Amino acid sequence: MLTVQVSVIATVRDESCSIAQLLESLRCQTRQPDEVIIVDGGSTDDTLAQLQAWEDSRCLPLRVLVQPGCNISRGRNVAIAAANCPIVASTDAGVGLEPSWLASLLEPFEGNGAIEPGPIVACGFFLPKATTAFETALGATTLPVLADVNPEGFLPSSRSVAFPKSAWEAAGGYPEWLDYCEDLVFDLRLRARGYRFVFVPRAVVRFRPRSSLWGFFEQYYRYARGDGKADLWRKRHAVRYLTYLVALPSLLWLAMTQSLLWGVPPILGAGIMLFTPYKRLVPAIESLSVLDRLRAIVLVPIIRGMGDTAKMLGYPVGVYWRWRHRHEIPNWRD
Repeated sequence: MLTVQVSVIATVRDESCSIAQLLESLRCQTRQPDEVIIVDGGSTDDTLAQLQAWEDSRCLPLRVLVQPGCNISRGRNVAIAAANCPIVASTDAGVGLEPSWLASLLEPFEGNGAIEPGPIVACGFFLPKATTAFETALGATTLPVLADVNPEGFLPSSRSVAFPKSAWEAAGGYPEWLDYCEDLVFDLRLRARGYRFVFVPRAVVRFRPRSSLWGFFEQYYRYARGDGKADLWRKRHAVRYLTYLVALPSLLWLAMTQSLLWGVPPILGAGIMLFTPYKRLVPAIESLSVLDRLRAIVLVPIIRGMGDTAKMLGYPVGVYWRWRHRHEIPNWRD
């Protein structure tokens, strides 16, 4: 079988506690990368010192680039521009890669017997590596399991994806005007240009979910703000506002003033919303203590409510930002 050359890229900032995990998991890959390029976005801890120590040790074909103040999109663009290989595999800070991650991710390119692959994007998968009851509940509430994935419509996170460098050029790179949702916009631009997305479930990265409710709230606020900036998912956000701000208050008012039967639809709606998280939670809590299992069960609806609240607050902020910068930002759908 013919093989392709691959550059693994990532961008990091202040990842002192997790950077060694990423580098060690790269060193242990069954298929070694031809080069690894990591951009440090201006760390104030010892992340850069750790990276430079690994670079000097030559345990990996590692090159470290420093771009103080750059966002994730800019960091990825700098890394990919510096890449010497025709295939780029992207991952992220704060993850650990399964030993077969890179080998699996490259199968769609190497399996067709051509060094210059067709218009293919290889989509890896990601799984939570929870250490507490909260993280377990958060993973079950917000992250898909393999059974949830529709391979035809799956859009990969840039923590586990591979594509030809020429695809990055065709898409115009990652959108540097976005601080969140940048990989989704990049995916959609590739799909619009005819790239075929191949789901590779064996290409797994594991990462730790947010460890606190506030950290999760802040993350989802920023995700929704990114949706607003990029003009994504208008209908989804509209449905959320209608549900929480119109339908739910109206039904509760009717239940209190007319008949308790009006309280049945909100109860059924909550059951539908929470069914999938609880279905994922059942196998996830098997290793937890009885008390932690109860904590995780109670936390699921709290997490769901906090996540929806964060989205409803963040989205209009992003929309307002987009309106203010409407003459400056490109139409990424072109």
